[in-house]
Amino acid sequence: MSVPLNNKTTEGKNRATSLDLARGVMLLLIALAHAPLYLYNSEPGIMQRAAGINFFDQIVNLFGMFFIDNRARAMFAVLFGYGLVLSFKSQISKGKTEKDTLKTIRRRSWYLILFGILLAIFIGGQDILMAYGLAGLLVSWLLTREIKTLIRTFSIVTLFYCLFTPIIWGFNMQKIGSYGFAPDVSATDTYLHTTMVTLIYFPTIPIMIHFLFPILPSVLAGMWIARYQLLTKPEQHVRTLYFIIFVGLTVSLLGALPLSLLGSVWHPGFFTAGLLSGLHMLTGIAGGLAYAAIFGIIGARLKKPGHISYSFIALGKRSLTFFVWNEAMIVLFLSPVALDLGGHVSNGIAAMIAVAIWIFSVVLATLLEKNNLNGPLEILLRRLVYKKK
Repeated sequence: MSVPLNNKTTEGKNRATSLDLARGVMLLLIALAHAPLYLYNSEPGIMQRAAGINFFDQIVNLFGMFFIDNRARAMFAVLFGYGLVLSFKSQISKGKTEKDTLKTIRRRSWYLILFGILLAIFIGGQDILMAYGLAGLLVSWLLTREIKTLIRTFSIVTLFYCLFTPIIWGFNMQKIGSYGFAPDVSATDTYLHTTMVTLIYFPTIPIMIHFLFPILPSVLAGMWIARYQLLTKPEQHVRTLYFIIFVGLTVSLLGALPLSLLGSVWHPGFFTAGLLSGLHMLTGIAGGLAYAAIFGIIGARLKKPGHISYSFIALGKRSLTFFVWNEAMIVLFLSPVALDLGGHVSNGIAAMIAVAIWIFSVVLATLLEKNNLNGPLEILLRRLVYKKK
């Protein structure tokens, strides 16, 4: 999910097809990534995954390590960066000055942070809106700079994360003394308690996310490919997109392989395991780019959406609304402050719950699309950002 935009941009239909398809499917990946975080009665597995208790659980965990964990987040960041460039171009095409356009984009970023605060405190969901709102504030200055400056910044930032992310996670896992992390929730949690704790610590959430996870390189990569319109005019860049897919998926899968062996066929020290976790996160950048490129190819080939793609596009158009909705539903079903299924199911069942929540979102979004209704949070954000002065 990138910053929600009006789909009637100057880029035309292909933009809506590729990006909205990507956003719709991305919401499924995010739901699958967040569901295991509420399984407080399960033994920790690898990183944030709960240990599997049967073959189906193990398959779900392996699939998550190779295709979801640290890849869905990277895809989110790529689409977010791409959306920043689209928003900038759209406003400039309407006659706004660069100064006013940057103010608008930064105002949107501040409101994303506000939405993220409300999500984290009052709903208790796993927020990423604050982190991406902060990213928008940090990188928006590059929208008015030449492509060389963007590439140079991407190179420096990515090099920084490549050097320090594995080391940070090496020491982190050495301190924890385990290959996996226990969930932050427990059976004794109450809504009042979790709300008060989050109210105190929410300012640190986006800072810690950016410190621990390489989000900015993916955002900058999204801005980079947006300058060449790889996803909005994919038919002009098919060879480039296939190259990104091949290299990106190869790097992503190879980067996930060592982590998948931990605790089963390989038992290295905790510092080494942390290094491998950092490698998993860094190679996820390539995976996120590859996922975005896949939807660029689909957008180039999809001349007329069928029923399924129509529904996915409808969901992608309302990605902000349904990201928050999905998080609320995951909390409702799995959190100990609500229905508390997270204390009674394994990660395989939790994944099935996440899929069911996403399918219900697809149905709701399709109904909204057929009635020509936008998502309520998209409407609210647009009114707040573009309010009359």
